[in-house]
Amino acid sequence: MRLVLAEDHALLADGLTRILTSGGFTVVGAIDNAPELDRALADPQVDGAVLDVRLLPTFTDEGLRAAITARSRRPGFPVMVLSQYVEQLYARELLASGEGAVGYLLKDRVSDVTEFVDGVRRVLAGGTVIDPEVIAAIMARRPEEPVDRLTPREREVLALMAEGRSNAGIASALFVTEKAVAKHTNAIFTKLDLPADIDDNRRVRAVLAYLRA
Repeated sequence: MRLVLAEDHALLADGLTRILTSGGFTVVGAIDNAPELDRALADPQVDGAVLDVRLLPTFTDEGLRAAITARSRRPGFPVMVLSQYVEQLYARELLASGEGAVGYLLKDRVSDVTEFVDGVRRVLAGGTVIDPEVIAAIMARRPEEPVDRLTPREREVLALMAEGRSNAGIASALFVTEKAVAKHTNAIFTKLDLPADIDDNRRVRAVLAYLRA
């Protein structure tokens, strides 16, 4: 898989390049500024991107804007966003399209190489991977929404789902059976008004509804 990497800190960019390369990815460009990033993301042979939110020249939201533009040109284009801090507005804007293939991780997570590489793989496969701290920050200020219909256990399951975990991973984390997790996920889909549809990824839509609530 061919990835564009955008990170303005040279040492971190070098480290990320090594991590991604060792994980089996091909890093076609390590970029530190918005104009070059826009050009790199326009390449149709690029399969996805790992982007810092803030890049040259202003260190505000260049990476995020480039990601949103790329996904408007190529709907569902996989993007893993890295940020130093929890920035709710950026996370919400990136998720606003309602599509999957999105990740938002704090840079601290990169220290866990296996978790980071697995997260990039899940995003490239069309999944959604959101940092638990980002989820907590977003949920701390949500008004009444369909997710309020969920029981505490169902919220736990959905929060773990948002981290990109499979039913087996959720079962392991909660010390329950996969059958119990499947029962909870079906209840979640029902309460969030997500009927079975072979053309929709209900798992991704449930996570997005949870994060946008």
